[in-house]
Amino acid sequence: MKLLAHLPLWLRNKYVIAFAAFTVWMLFFDEKDVFTMHHHRQELNDLQQSKKYYTDQINKERIQLENLKNNPAILEKYARENYYMKRDNEDLFLIPEKQAN
Repeated sequence: MKLLAHLPLWLRNKYVIAFAAFTVWMLFFDEKDVFTMHHHRQELNDLQQSKKYYTDQINKERIQLENLKNNPAILEKYARENYYMKRDNEDLFLIPEKQAN
């Protein structure tokens, strides 16, 4: 009891002790402690950014698909660039690019 006699009166109050214990428990030992919640919030932000990126990519691909369906000139350009297709009376020469070290 001599140890408790040296503490101020407000530190010996049972409500202050209960509140301090509750605060320590919630900050460090609970399933949803501060560090876990920060990690989950960071992960949520990363996932939202990823969702925005993929939504933008889907919209770009959708526009490109509509252009390929409706415009034969764009379709021919796409086929020539990506699949190296050619017309019957043409010759196709592929020149490899030099790789920079």
